[in-house]
Amino acid sequence: MSSLKKIVRTTHLWLGLISGLIVFIVAITGCIYAFKDEIQSFTQSYRYVDKQNLPYLPPSEIVEVANNALPDKDIHAVMYHQEGMATEAIYFNYEEYYYYFVYVNPYTGEVFKVKDEFADFFRIVLDGHFYLWLPHEIGQPLVASFTLVFVLMLISGIVLWWPKNRIGKAKSFKIKWDAKWRRKNYDLHSVLGFYICWLALLFSLTGLIWGFEWYRDGVFELASGGEAYVDYYDPPADITAKVQHTVPAIDQVYEIMKVAYPDAETIEVHPPHDESLSIAANANPDASTFWKIDYRYFDPYTLEELPVSHQWNRLAEATNAELMLRMNYDIHVGAIAGLAGKLLAFFASLTVASLPVTGVLLWYGRRNKKPKRMETSVKRKRVMEHSQ
Repeated sequence: MSSLKKIVRTTHLWLGLISGLIVFIVAITGCIYAFKDEIQSFTQSYRYVDKQNLPYLPPSEIVEVANNALPDKDIHAVMYHQEGMATEAIYFNYEEYYYYFVYVNPYTGEVFKVKDEFADFFRIVLDGHFYLWLPHEIGQPLVASFTLVFVLMLISGIVLWWPKNRIGKAKSFKIKWDAKWRRKNYDLHSVLGFYICWLALLFSLTGLIWGFEWYRDGVFELASGGEAYVDYYDPPADITAKVQHTVPAIDQVYEIMKVAYPDAETIEVHPPHDESLSIAANANPDASTFWKIDYRYFDPYTLEELPVSHQWNRLAEATNAELMLRMNYDIHVGAIAGLAGKLLAFFASLTVASLPVTGVLLWYGRRNKKPKRMETSVKRKRVMEHSQ
C-alpha cells in the first residue's frame, strides 16, 4: 500500500470513529422522516373533511375561530388546501417556543384538532436530524460540522475503494455473499459505500445549506456570479395610506390569490404582525414539493403588490441561483423526483446509517485479528499435542 493510501486510510478510520454515532443518528432520522407526509395523511383523519357545496370561510373568520381555540398565541398564517382537506391555522413563535396547528373545517368553522407540533413524532425525529435533540445553538453547528466531516469521509472512502487493476475492479462492484463474515462486512462497507456515496454527497451538500450561513452565502454567491444572499423579509407597508376596509385586507388578498391561482393545491395567507408590514401570501401548484411556490406581498392598506428582489418571489422571476435554493429542500428529501425520489432517499439514508456500523465492525475485526503465522503455529502445536 502506498504511503498516500496509508494516510487516507488512517484519516478515514479516525474520522469515522469520531463521527460514526452522529452520522448514524442523522442518517436514520432522515430515513424515518422520508415518508412523513404519506404516513401523516394516512393516520391523521382530522386533516380531511367531507366536501360540501359551500364556499370556504375567509381567513379572517378562520383566524377568529382558531384564536378562540388557542387563545394568547400569535397567528402566523392560514393555509387552505384542496377540496376535501381541513384548513390549517398555523401558530408559532421561536422566542416563546411554541408551534401549533389548528385544523378547521373550512365550510363551517368547526375545530377538528389543536395540535402541538413540537410534540409530534416526526417533529421529534426532525429535531434529532437537525439538532441531535440538543439546544439549537449547540446541536445545529455540531450536526453541520460532522456533516462536513462526513463529506471528507466520502471522498477518502472513494480513494480507498478505487481498485488497483482490472481484477480488483471486477471485485469492487459486488458483494461476496458466500465469504466469511469479515470479508462480507468489508464488502457491505466498501461496495455499498461506493454505490451510495454520490447520493450521500448530494444529501450532505444540500444539508449544509442550513448548517452554515457562510456555506449557504458562498454557494449562492458562486451560483449567482457574485450576488449576495438576502434573507427572508417582509416588505414595508405604506402606513401613510391607512384606510379602514369594509372587507378585511387578508380576505381580499385571499380572493386575489384564488383568482390568480385557480389550480393551486395550497394557498397560504399571513396576517401582518405589525401595522407597518405587508400581507404575505403564497400559492403552490404541487403540495408535495416546495420549489414551485409563488411568494407575493401586498400592502394591507392599498392592496397593491409590493416587489421583492430575492428568492422569496415568483417562480417565473427566480434566477438560476434562486432556483437552486428553492429546490434545495426538495432535493434533500428526494421529493424533487416524486415517490421514486423519496424511495431513493429512504434507501440511501438507510445505507448511510449502516456504514458506521460496518465500519466499526471492520475496525474491530482488524484490531483483533491474529497474525497468520501465529494462527499457523497454534494449529501445529494442537496437532502435535493431539498426536502425542
